[in-house]
Amino acid sequence: MDESEHATRNMQRGSVAVVIPAAGSGSRMGGVPKQFRLLGEAPVLVQTLRAFEEHSAVDRCVVATAEAEVAVVEAMLASYGLAARVVPGGATRQDSVGQGLAALPDGVDVVLVHDAVRPFIGAERITAVIEASREHEAAALAVPVADTLRRGEAGHFSDTVDRTDLWRMQTPQAARLDLLRQAHRQARAEGFCGTDEVEVLQRAGHAVRLVEGDAHNLKLTHPGDWEIAEVLWAKWEREHGRRGEQGKEGTPVA
Repeated sequence: MDESEHATRNMQRGSVAVVIPAAGSGSRMGGVPKQFRLLGEAPVLVQTLRAFEEHSAVDRCVVATAEAEVAVVEAMLASYGLAARVVPGGATRQDSVGQGLAALPDGVDVVLVHDAVRPFIGAERITAVIEASREHEAAALAVPVADTLRRGEAGHFSDTVDRTDLWRMQTPQAARLDLLRQAHRQARAEGFCGTDEVEVLQRAGHAVRLVEGDAHNLKLTHPGDWEIAEVLWAKWEREHGRRGEQGKEGTPVA
């Protein structure tokens, strides 16, 4: 499909936007917030954004970061040639997503929400979530739980948990923009704070389609995750063609 055909199809189907909450302090990792640490030749946030800015179906990206860092993040993204809009986030992930949703124009059809620290997201999984959300109004990635699960009580193992039909959530999670805005408004009005968009949508009465994810789509949360990411990143870039131009500064945000 050439560029004009792609543009026409996108116009007919409605535009796609991505909101990336990136206001976290990264306390569990320690040191520089994890979204600003260098992975390969660029900060994690940059590597994550590239996956969406380079995707043919995605029309715009919004990053919600800490209010004090907006100007710094804008400059950082510009130095890597990224066009994402940067807005102040909130005290919680849900607040930051809400700020990102408010920054989107009403003409957006589907909005994806993706963790800033999940740089190992493949284009085919992004496409799958977009298509599923268009067909079912909301969708999210998840992978089946493979490990044995047991409860722990007073320092000892208790009963084994049946892992049948248990899934470990990933992002992106997607929905029609109007649907997700309504769910966020309801949660805010009721003083509810969910762990992700699926919980917010379900609480508002909306079904969310399950789309099988990829075990490589790691969330970099703990030091061990970071060590794995550094080992895997060069191979990932070679296989997925995810190497952009080096930023002018090439350093993480302090």
